[in-house]
Amino acid sequence: MENRPTETGEGACIISEEVLEALAGKAAMEIDGVGSLAPKTDFKRFFDKKRRVRPVHISREEDALVVDVYITIKHTARVPEVAGRVQQNVKTAIESMTGRPVGRVNVHIMDLSFVEPAALP
Repeated sequence: MENRPTETGEGACIISEEVLEALAGKAAMEIDGVGSLAPKTDFKRFFDKKRRVRPVHISREEDALVVDVYITIKHTARVPEVAGRVQQNVKTAIESMTGRPVGRVNVHIMDLSFVEPAALP
């Protein structure tokens, strides 16, 4: 993805792809029902040591960002509700913190988390 600077009267502001990915990942993890971020399964990346496998991928379509978030979901959660809340939270976080429009947030459910809460003594 090309980093397009935001021009102001004082200069330019360039936000790295890694920062956008970190914002999206943090926003996704804030949602109840999300177990964890999950790396995207991509066989090309599996064999290419230079390319890291990331749980969030940012791309651009026209003048808006497209965010792909790969997560595990808790087995007790309702998938459509959690996915919808992740989409809204990621979009709001990126737009409010960077001023860049988000066109789509695609949520990929990669696995279920069956971790039970610790037993009370």
